[in-house]
Amino acid sequence: MPRGRKQHQDRSGARQYPRTARLNELCQQIVADELRLIDDERLELVTITFMRVDRDMSRAVVMFTALGEDEAGALEAFEAHRVRLQAAIGRQASMRRTPELRFEVDRVVETGNRIEQLLREAPPVRDEHPELTDGRYKLAEGFEDGPAGRA
Repeated sequence: MPRGRKQHQDRSGARQYPRTARLNELCQQIVADELRLIDDERLELVTITFMRVDRDMSRAVVMFTALGEDEAGALEAFEAHRVRLQAAIGRQASMRRTPELRFEVDRVVETGNRIEQLLREAPPVRDEHPELTDGRYKLAEGFEDGPAGRA
């Protein structure tokens, strides 16, 4: 890695330079602002959660959540307004090349809710494993109790 350049990681785990991170944030803000100006009821309860612009700036993925059950309607609306959103990015970001936008439903909130539900439904550990009732694991013979041999 060249000297003096810091790298960041986005939600996908891909490394990106600060310029790319700033570009992601800028484009996300532009799309969110333009979304407020679009008069389409399918987009009223939509939130832009994340945006990732490719390094070569040819494509960008816009991740969104839709409150309610009409994710398919929101996806159709985004496709219908894609050219307008791309034009807004080109106009406001002063980029040589405007990325082609692709829209995807962000499942992070849904996944988080499912994990919370599973944790609520899971039986307490102490009911399944009586050896944990005093707060300590029973260890195999020859091992000291506690981490790294501490008593």
